Amino acid sequence: MKKNFFKNKSLLITGGTGSFGKALVEYLLKNKFQLKKIIIFSRDELKQYEMSQDLSIKKFPNLRYFLGDIRDKDRLQYAVKEVDIVIHAAALKQVPASEYNPFEFIKTNILGSQNIIETCINSNVSHVVALSTDKASSPVNLYGATKLCSDKLFTSAQNISGKKKLTFSVVRYGNVMFSRGSIIPKLLEEKSLGYFSITDPNMTRFNITLNESINFVLNSLTIQKGGEIFVPKLPSYKLLDLCKAIDEKCKIKIIGVRVGEKIHEELISSMEARKTIEFKNFYIILGSYEDQNIRLLNKKDKFVKKSFYYSSENNENFLSIKDLNKMIYK
Repeated sequence: MKKNFFKNKSLLITGGTGSFGKALVEYLLKNKFQLKKIIIFSRDELKQYEMSQDLSIKKFPNLRYFLGDIRDKDRLQYAVKEVDIVIHAAALKQVPASEYNPFEFIKTNILGSQNIIETCINSNVSHVVALSTDKASSPVNLYGATKLCSDKLFTSAQNISGKKKLTFSVVRYGNVMFSRGSIIPKLLEEKSLGYFSITDPNMTRFNITLNESINFVLNSLTIQKGGEIFVPKLPSYKLLDLCKAIDEKCKIKIIGVRVGEKIHEELISSMEARKTIEFKNFYIILGSYEDQNIRLLNKKDKFVKKSFYYSSENNENFLSIKDLNKMIYK
């Protein structure tokens, strides 16, 4: 980790009171990143109050709590003043809610992303990373479609930033273990009932821990060149194995696939494989434009095979029941 990259810089985190945002702030403070300012930008005053009780400005003078919504461009323009780095984690994320409230998801996930891009271009921000999701690859639900649009906005933003020293990139990864609204907390709650309600017994998912996601985002910031999508190499798990890891005595109740839900998740589609470079621990999906590709490529870069696609089903690395049990009850 190139900690010097962050020294004396100001960082703004949209969605800063969410699972990722709060964990990121705690990580930065614990590991003494020596940031000049860390701005926690979110629209929920209760979450900001609760977070400020744990991480107070009195104890950490470089913290700032900004109320605001990424739909509000005027507020964003004030928030990014004197900011060097933006990590965009704000989004509406619940798949069933997106199907029922499509306009709201478009306003936040797409138009909100456009607001961030435009305010960053019109300020002195130098580095921007937007957090994406596996659901943005070959989307089948509205949430995934809005995140795909957001990905396209951020990877294309490089072409409208002119001669400014400003880089936009995207980080795309799978389900974050124990994050709010994820499957593990739900199954742990159901354990006392003696059964687990799952949608499909064949389902698989990618897995990443909060600390792994934080490290990947921070590392991506230090190596970004602009216009690329960073994808970590992650393990997968079978949903039935996850249930057994929590309690093998519980019965399984099949409730059917929800609207917009995939049986298997995907991080890189077969179409994206044509412009995907493989590294030891991650992949980079190149931007859509030739000048971006030239800027990113060097002689050592290795493209994946044309038949490649990165799915939780075809993954070479699967977590065992024992692995999952250790991660859940550590």
